[in-house]
Amino acid sequence: MPLIECLLIKGYDSDTRRIVSERLTDAACSAIGADPEFVIVTIKEVESDNYMRGRTQKTPAKAPPQAESIVRSFLTSMENRNIKEAQQYLAETFVMTFPGGASFTELDQLVDWAKQRYQSISKTFEHFDVAFNGRESVVHCSGTLKGTWLDGQTFDDIRFCDRFTLSGSKITSQNVWNDMAEAKR
Repeated sequence: MPLIECLLIKGYDSDTRRIVSERLTDAACSAIGADPEFVIVTIKEVESDNYMRGRTQKTPAKAPPQAESIVRSFLTSMENRNIKEAQQYLAETFVMTFPGGASFTELDQLVDWAKQRYQSISKTFEHFDVAFNGRESVVHCSGTLKGTWLDGQTFDDIRFCDRFTLSGSKITSQNVWNDMAEAKR
């Protein structure tokens, strides 16, 4: 039964402290095979007056947006065709790859390509899975697609899975898999 003690500067909000506890629990489970029910995480806080680094007293930095939240916001912006807003989530080196090997580095390229495939599309999310390696993260989201084909026919319940890679708070890549080709037949 692992007991993990974490020391933070006082001032992080409860959501940030919960996320730290969850991630420490997950680390213990994956590293030593512990059952989550038996992992104990405690957070102790030190007043900022009692914390110094580099001969300077510090206060807690604002926690960055979480990877899943960034991906959700990006996908919502894309669904709403708010390209300018969606662009803010992307790294300069961003590349996205769709079924059939279609790759794009600009969101406008994707929108033009999609206009030849369907009139509209939206996603219903069923799962988000996040993995971390330092400041890099991978987010898998899956669920179903619904929308309207070019001929006006509607479609729904088409499976999809997207894999996003993030560096810090920016999306560097998106890989898309779905069953649209099978549904179109």
